[in-house]
Amino acid sequence: MRLLVVAVGQRVPDWAQTAWYDYAKRFPSELKLELKAIKTEPRGSKSLETLYAAERERIEAVIPRGSRIVALDERGTALTTLSLASRLKGWQLEADDVALIIGGPDGIDPAFKQAAHERIRLSDLTLPHAFARVLLVEQLYRAWSVNAGHPYHRE
Repeated sequence: MRLLVVAVGQRVPDWAQTAWYDYAKRFPSELKLELKAIKTEPRGSKSLETLYAAERERIEAVIPRGSRIVALDERGTALTTLSLASRLKGWQLEADDVALIIGGPDGIDPAFKQAAHERIRLSDLTLPHAFARVLLVEQLYRAWSVNAGHPYHRE
């Protein structure tokens, strides 16, 4: 099974890249983790619909066919670490690839978000994209550690 994190916005601070790779290298070989950074559409005087359409096209182009799509959305389902671990276990049993989508500065195209298999939120707070990437990878690793009985997570 593969976890594909699709994040709109290709430039993040060095500390965020370092943190991402620190967690990513911890994943076991049977749970591959990959990051696809998608170019943010230049804002200029374009309409929001035009921005959404351009970014949606880029997102869809990197998602493997048949993947379960999970959109990160501030209005999505709130999860605890244990409920994320349960979701991760379910995804692994289904053996489908999972694409977790982090939108750009304006979020994710509403129609794409609505069509996603799931919508989850990382926090009630608004997070900078670099934080969202790091928080997501850490929580995915933590969820894996819960399921594997690894001592990283403590209750």
